[in-house]
Amino acid sequence: MSLQGKIIILTAPSGSGKTTLANHLLQTFDRLSFSVSATTRKPRPGEIHGREYYYVSQDDFRRMIREDELFEYQEVYDNQYYGTLMSEIQRIWREGKVALFDIDVKGAQLVEQRGYKNVLTIYVKASSLEVLRKRLTGRGTESEEAIQKRLHRAAEELEYAKYFDYVITNDNLALAKKVVGLIVDDFIYSDIF
Repeated sequence: MSLQGKIIILTAPSGSGKTTLANHLLQTFDRLSFSVSATTRKPRPGEIHGREYYYVSQDDFRRMIREDELFEYQEVYDNQYYGTLMSEIQRIWREGKVALFDIDVKGAQLVEQRGYKNVLTIYVKASSLEVLRKRLTGRGTESEEAIQKRLHRAAEELEYAKYFDYVITNDNLALAKKVVGLIVDDFIYSDIF
């Protein structure tokens, strides 16, 4: 069985638990490989270039756009870009694995608009904006202004949830892990038989 060409996209507002679910999937399925995105934002404490993101300048990011080096990209916040490197996807597929994306809602839509058919999209949400606020505040990594920006964006992104293959509410982490695991298992192994 060839897994080349399969993509799983997890997307969610900040604080919804997307990264926790992505890490769970990577620990559960050895056929998955995480696609590290590029970003122009500065690293947070403890983040490492090439692990959480490829941290690049705005000039380098714009060059990658011009030279068609990105599979998808978005200006998520003013002058703050995120995108998926073509080289990252090719590396994963060369290894015979399924690419796991942790990307923005609009980036996920771009992948689907390109007509790519071998993709599974999962939108992860919390039950309310207040739950998101508590999670974001609990991180202790961002200012009140940054949290407000993220909450405003989360409210906008929720409108896109209906376009995804699955929507998972992550208020019970154990249940969310189980549900996302079943969905991904079905997608990864659906062409074996």
